Formats: sequence, C-alpha cells, structure tokens
Amino acid sequence: MAISTRNDHGPLSEINVTPFVDVMLVLLVIFMVTAPLIQQQVDIDLPATSSKKSVAVTEQDVVLTIDKKQQLSIAKTKVGVQDLSVKLKEVFRNKQKKEIYLRADKTVPYGFVVKVMALVKNAGIDRMGMITDQENDGG
Repeated sequence: MAISTRNDHGPLSEINVTPFVDVMLVLLVIFMVTAPLIQQQVDIDLPATSSKKSVAVTEQDVVLTIDKKQQLSIAKTKVGVQDLSVKLKEVFRNKQKKEIYLRADKTVPYGFVVKVMALVKNAGIDRMGMITDQENDGG
C-alpha cells in the first residue's frame, strides 16, 4: 500500500523514478568503460594514394589486416598464414557476396602481400579491395 500525504486517501499515482535513474547511471558507466575497448584496432601505417574516389568500408564488410610484423587478422581475430584459407572459407560459407578488403602496412614486403592475396583467391573470394590513406597535396 502506498503512503499518501493527501487528505483524500486515494491511491498514489506518481511513479518513483529513482531506481530507474540508478540503473541508467550504472549502464552509462558500463558503456563508457567498454566503448574504448571495442574500438581498439591494429596500428597500421597504410600507404597513401592520390585516388579521388574512395570506397566506404562498412561494419558488415570483411577486412583482412597485415601488420608490421606480418601478422594476419580478420575482424580483429588473429589468424596464422597456414590457417588463412580455412578461416576465410568459414567466414564466407553463408555469404552471397564474396568480397574482402585488405589493409596492409606499407612496410610489409610486397612478396608477403602477394602470397596473402593468392591465399585469399584460393579460398574462393571473388573480389578484393585495397584500403589506403589519402595522399596529402602539401597545400
């Protein structure tokens, strides 16, 4: 039974929002702490190009990253070179659009990048895009 300070002794129709505010503040703190962890990416120094046309990569697109130490990762999951084809076949098993984007550090040897590209092609991927930085004109 609700306690009322009115004289009519009817039911109290006001909602107590204090527990709701407490829960929302706890959720806010949780999201503030976890958000930086979710957006952590591999540090890659991408080669620059002077291309005027840029392609927007979305969250649904599969991105293969090669870092400075020639370590591979697909969607922030580390993958060995020997396991790449198997992992790609697993990722693209139920996808109609077989398209992948390659992010390679500019210090990675050309031969290693070509080797990875061949593994991607052998895994049955139809299309591959290269992610680069925009080249500055200097002015």
